[in-house]
Amino acid sequence: MSITPTTLTDVPELVTLINSAYRGETSKKGWTTEANLIDGQRIDVDSLTAQISDPEAVILKNTNNEGQITGCVYLQKRGDKLYLGMLTVSPALQTNGLGKQLLQAAEVYAQNIHISAIIMTVITTRTELINWYERRGYSKTGEVIPLVIPLQFGTVKQPLEMFWLEKVL
Repeated sequence: MSITPTTLTDVPELVTLINSAYRGETSKKGWTTEANLIDGQRIDVDSLTAQISDPEAVILKNTNNEGQITGCVYLQKRGDKLYLGMLTVSPALQTNGLGKQLLQAAEVYAQNIHISAIIMTVITTRTELINWYERRGYSKTGEVIPLVIPLQFGTVKQPLEMFWLEKVL
């Protein structure tokens, strides 16, 4: 396993991976799917390019022995905290510990840049995912916000809210 920062050349492969893990029929093979909650794509080339180009952000990727990207996590410095999003593992590889390894790599990255806490949002109805994060030391902050996504990234099938989670490192 090799976890390293992504580059712009990774964008097409990452877009395919992220969309396959969150939306559409392929995502239903894994347990992190949002397909029952949101229609449409999760990310596009332009948005992912902008995220990778942001000097305050990094996307860490896992690459297998064949050079294929099998997982990633988005990290963005926000003041004295690090926002974690888009933790993605190929649906075919979920439940094998790769998500946990990416999360640990994110925490090491935060510590290396002297960040004392990681924050994230999780859809409130995703109890299995919230429980997964809580087992790894993340806690609800008490703040709940509505999920609002641009039309290019899908249509919510019902009103959704998100919990803010935080872990002090």
